[in-house]
Amino acid sequence: MPWKNQGGGPWGSGPKGPWGSGPQSSGPRPPDLEDLLRRGQDRLQQLLPGGYFSSLGIAIALVGALAIWGLSGFFRVQSEELGVVLRFGKHVRTVQPGLNYHIPYPVETVLLPKALRVSTISIGMTLINDPSRRGATMRDVPEESLMLTGDENIVDVDFTVLWRIKPDGVGNYLFNIQNPEGTVKAVAESAMREVIGRTNIQPILTGARTTIEAGVQDLMQKTLDSYGAGILVQQVQMQKVDPPSQVIDAFRDVQAARADLERLQNEAQTYANRVVPDAKGRASQIVQVAEGYKGQAVAEAKGQSARFLDVYEEYRKAPDVTRQRIYLETMERILGGAQKLVYDGGGAGSQGIVPYLPLNELTPQSPAAAKTAQPQSGATR
Repeated sequence: MPWKNQGGGPWGSGPKGPWGSGPQSSGPRPPDLEDLLRRGQDRLQQLLPGGYFSSLGIAIALVGALAIWGLSGFFRVQSEELGVVLRFGKHVRTVQPGLNYHIPYPVETVLLPKALRVSTISIGMTLINDPSRRGATMRDVPEESLMLTGDENIVDVDFTVLWRIKPDGVGNYLFNIQNPEGTVKAVAESAMREVIGRTNIQPILTGARTTIEAGVQDLMQKTLDSYGAGILVQQVQMQKVDPPSQVIDAFRDVQAARADLERLQNEAQTYANRVVPDAKGRASQIVQVAEGYKGQAVAEAKGQSARFLDVYEEYRKAPDVTRQRIYLETMERILGGAQKLVYDGGGAGSQGIVPYLPLNELTPQSPAAAKTAQPQSGATR
């Protein structure tokens, strides 16, 4: 029984309350719920011939309910999503973005994971809100970034992993792993620690980043595939690779010393490359000159020996003639360019020493012959 039909409530009859007056109306009164339900029932009874429980009314109601149930199977898949249709909880098919249809609940249901979106996970760093800077700022997470290298050094590595769901692995992504982002992050950190643990610190800090990124990506993909996660690792990017902040100054000093060492070694190698070929060239030149002198001396000695043997053979044939010939040739060679005086023996009527008249000088001579005929010494006979 509605409250308005009671006469004054529990304090008496009439519209007045216990203080002598009832509630005052200050505006439009809200609609009565019972009145609305009663009007809806009357209109539905007018639309359904024969009343609620007639066979035609029940059929129309069932057809309407069935139509509404059938229309509830339409669904839309957004551009970054894939539709995973489950029939009684079992994955039966995957649908692409757009308007699609499935058998309405409870026969089939739809899950809409963002399978076409590339997700990013950062390891070793995190974003925090900084009110003083009016925005987000990066904060280092040492428990994730500090790693041990193969030569027992500690390195601080911050990196980012880009991943997405495999187009044919949406079902595995939904049903084989419970926390996809946490799984990817744990696998990425484990893979990076394993690769860093097999590498010395010097290549990590210099030129081995690309190799390390490729190794971590391959190891992550193999691990996730063994889990049946349905996740594709697209890229691994190393953001920062430094020694720990406590020893970074000392490490930079060591790096500077190594750079100086390499520079001095390069300068020494350059000097050696310039000096050694020069010394080798000089040595080769000296050896070649010595070989030439050796050949010349041997040839001259062989020639003189052959000449002596020839002279000796002629001497054996005619000793007197050969001896006289050698004497004359020797005297000609000695006295040929000397100034000569002739002594006639000092007899009666002799003039003593008279000059020798070189008749060959009275005729013109060639420059070569004149040079040979220059006096060498004051020889006398």
